[in-house]
Amino acid sequence: MATRFLGRYVRLLCRGSPQTSAACLPLSAAVLAKLQRAQCRPWERSMCERRVLPKDDVDFNMPTRTKLDDMLEKAAVPEDVLHAWEQHGGNGNQAARTVLAWAKMVQRTQGKFHSELVKDPRLRDMMDSISQQISTVWNGTLVSVLRALWVIGVLNTDPVLGSVQTEVLWRIRRLSYKQLGFLVEWGAGRKAQQDMTIVTAALKQLELRWTEISDAKTVSALISKGQHVSPVLMDRLEDKALELAEGFSAAEICKVCVSLAVLGRRSVPLLRALSYHLLQRPSSEFTTPLILDMAFAYGKLSFHQSQVFQRMASELLPRVSELTSTDVTRFAKSMGFLKWVHILLFEAFAEHYMEYCKKYSCLQLCNILMTFARLGFQPSKGEEFYSKVHPVLENSLPGLEPFLQTDVVWSLCVLQQARPQYLIPLLQQEHVAKLSDGSSLRVGNYRLKLLHLAATLHLEHPGYSSSHMDPLPFPASTSVLSPLQSSLREALDTLVEGKAEMHRTGVNTVYGWTIECEMVVDNDNRPIDLSQLRAPHLPTGGRKQALPEGARRIAFVAWEFPNFLSKSKDLLGRFTMMKRHLQLSGFIIVEVPYYEWLELKTEHQKLAYLKDKMGKAVAEDMAK
Repeated sequence: MATRFLGRYVRLLCRGSPQTSAACLPLSAAVLAKLQRAQCRPWERSMCERRVLPKDDVDFNMPTRTKLDDMLEKAAVPEDVLHAWEQHGGNGNQAARTVLAWAKMVQRTQGKFHSELVKDPRLRDMMDSISQQISTVWNGTLVSVLRALWVIGVLNTDPVLGSVQTEVLWRIRRLSYKQLGFLVEWGAGRKAQQDMTIVTAALKQLELRWTEISDAKTVSALISKGQHVSPVLMDRLEDKALELAEGFSAAEICKVCVSLAVLGRRSVPLLRALSYHLLQRPSSEFTTPLILDMAFAYGKLSFHQSQVFQRMASELLPRVSELTSTDVTRFAKSMGFLKWVHILLFEAFAEHYMEYCKKYSCLQLCNILMTFARLGFQPSKGEEFYSKVHPVLENSLPGLEPFLQTDVVWSLCVLQQARPQYLIPLLQQEHVAKLSDGSSLRVGNYRLKLLHLAATLHLEHPGYSSSHMDPLPFPASTSVLSPLQSSLREALDTLVEGKAEMHRTGVNTVYGWTIECEMVVDNDNRPIDLSQLRAPHLPTGGRKQALPEGARRIAFVAWEFPNFLSKSKDLLGRFTMMKRHLQLSGFIIVEVPYYEWLELKTEHQKLAYLKDKMGKAVAEDMAK
């Protein structure tokens, strides 16, 4: 800023009009002015031109090529590199480059470093040259040498490593943002104090100079080390990633998304941008590992992007036969979290299990069953599929951890595959007691599941009784009523003209399900007094009066947005089981989905809607 100001001042000082100066000054003064202008123009030019500082790691006087360089290019094995150094030697920068060439050669030919390799006197001579002439090593080479010493396994007490670390710290402000990014990427997670100091210093510089970052690779690498990055820098890196999203490759998009998922950072604008650019990538970049990792990231962050899911499923479908059991389980589980199902792909997963069932572990099978149950997915070849599932469960189920065992059997209930021999052991008091550990929310959830198991045994296997199980209290609900529930209950109260004996709201049944409203209607679909009627679905059993002839019990059920599959009007498996249980217990179900109820604006429309729904539900029941 000062240079610009001074340059403008020089222009005003030195660029007077010659005619004006000559006219106003005596001859001797005019001559003197010309001499002054001639003298100041070089200074003016130097002050006004923009100064460009050369990069620290660029030497415009490039060193001449040596025989060492030629031999390093021709080297085929690590011994060739060591022999080249022994023959020709060089300065500190050449020693650093030779160490890098040797390390790359060892990794390429041998894969790992042995202690005997590091003890070679020629390698030690190179390291000593680096230590003694550390100031001659270029910045980029210095950073790479530090990484090479880490990879080689040089001890933290080695003076060469200490010398390189100290020099890196001295030059930290002069390193480019890419070199700082490499230090963070390579050094993050190292435990040595000096290494941690270098990474911390590099991160501090990046936090100060984050506007310099201009390439997607550095951004993705830094975000992947997010556990070491400060929240302020992470926010700025996310802004940079959003700015540079178009330049990300599919692998870099995946790397960023997985890192955000691990950190639990649900940056919706960034995820949308990355998803859009991922869709533009060719099929060749949609590798199987990338698809599985992206599915994990979306599932972990609960981020829905149906177009991307459809693309991943279509890319994965032709490769199902090549997938391992772990791959199938991972993708299916991720889609289960997202409540998204691709029928053809899940059919292929079921066939994959039927063909390679011996390669699936019991835990993988449990995960597939729980995913199918969550999504309410039934394979088209169900008999063949479950014929291979049940023999495995009969042998393995008793040995599972109590909570997992309960989850698996509950899933079988959803899929209508729960056999009495699965259910009865879980309803014993001994098993119930094992589920009492943990938070009150978790205990309440598993008590509900036990009630569902008991309902399945009682309603779907009438030859068996669950009377041996002590009655479980229905867990108290602490959730606040949703707008749909409140509005529906108000409309139902108006429907019965405010008569409390004509309906019950918020009914907790012995089967573990809550219904919004219960009514009993006569042959003309008019509500009747239910306060004195028998109610076997209530914990108290109701009163003694039997249901009048021709009367029907109606249960109003409100379906919220989370009750459905993503981008679908199909219910999740849990709620299909709820409908089945209520119907088996004698209820006629009147379903009130959110997407229909929200269209009703007036009270008159809501009442007409409920009456119409009741009439259709009763008519369908009579038709059966």
